[in-house]
Amino acid sequence: MKIGIDGRNLGSATDGIGRFVCNAIKALSALGAEVCVYAPAEINADYEIPHGIAVRTGRFQPLPARALWGQAILPAWAARDRVEVFWGPSHRLPLFLDDHIARVVTIHDLVWLHAPETMRARTLIGERLLMKPALRKADVVVADSTATATALTSAFPWLRSPVSTVAPGTAALPAPGDVSRLGPLGITRPYALFVGTLEPRKNLANLIKAYGLLPAGTRSGCDLVIVGGKGWKQTRLADQVRGGGLETSIKFTGFVDDGVLATLYANCLFLAMPSLYEGFGFPIVEAQSFGKPVLTSNTSSMPEVAGDNAVLVDPNDTAAISAAFDRLSTDAQFRNGIAVGARENAGRFTWHNHATGMLQIFEQAIRQRRKTDA
Repeated sequence: MKIGIDGRNLGSATDGIGRFVCNAIKALSALGAEVCVYAPAEINADYEIPHGIAVRTGRFQPLPARALWGQAILPAWAARDRVEVFWGPSHRLPLFLDDHIARVVTIHDLVWLHAPETMRARTLIGERLLMKPALRKADVVVADSTATATALTSAFPWLRSPVSTVAPGTAALPAPGDVSRLGPLGITRPYALFVGTLEPRKNLANLIKAYGLLPAGTRSGCDLVIVGGKGWKQTRLADQVRGGGLETSIKFTGFVDDGVLATLYANCLFLAMPSLYEGFGFPIVEAQSFGKPVLTSNTSSMPEVAGDNAVLVDPNDTAAISAAFDRLSTDAQFRNGIAVGARENAGRFTWHNHATGMLQIFEQAIRQRRKTDA
């Protein structure tokens, strides 16, 4: 089987979809698949693409040029390489692919439908313009979670292609260091951890508000550590922290490397991630892989991913978030009970499992395309 993959997200090492694509490529290659990766510009050097994988890149950096590449150059490359199936790993497919090439698209989330106010205008426009054509063109549609698969079939009743769920894997983080290594970040007390890009969908304003509602005794015994690069529309978070007099208890670390991230997970009391919407929620699995319980939302994919090792809350109810935070902070027996089985739950999500599932999907798409051609 010769698989063509859209690698446009491999330009940035901090792009979550880029890491997803890179890990998927490695896992598919490890199972013996013949893979061709296409990108509009050079792939970031931090991504270690295995030897033996064909990589074709152009010099299409500006957004209009990248759009042209995706609809004209990429299909020509795929046809020239005679790939049997083309995979769009993030919501996009070329409008015009060779008719003999099967096509599969993965949909990670439907933020643009369920929480459009949390998106950048450019991203929102792109999703509105390009996702529906990809769904129409795909021989098989893949979702990261059953929640997203169900939302797809509900939102697009005209969708004729089968929708399958193939959960992504999570890459193992390095061995964690001792908690003393967190001192340079100003972390010296027990803490709850948030991990993610600082953007409206992550609901940080409500998390900070909920933290401010905690009794002073709880706050003195459990800081809140917020880890992640700056996204957008979140410049007021620091003002919110200062306004609540919480500067000594809430720490912003910015983006950290995997070694520090592993140490943060390993030494936290629990993960606090009451997002408004998630297509999957990688930090949930990462925290659970270190045996940690999770405070997360009762919406979209989060209950499905977290399993029984989480406290679920309404993300719009700051009092509920605060009450759950308070109990997880102060009740060690409760916290430890929630954590039982966390590692086992996290073990469901491996890149080997993802690649195995995707190979079955690719075979299904090829069969479907051959029927269409006939």
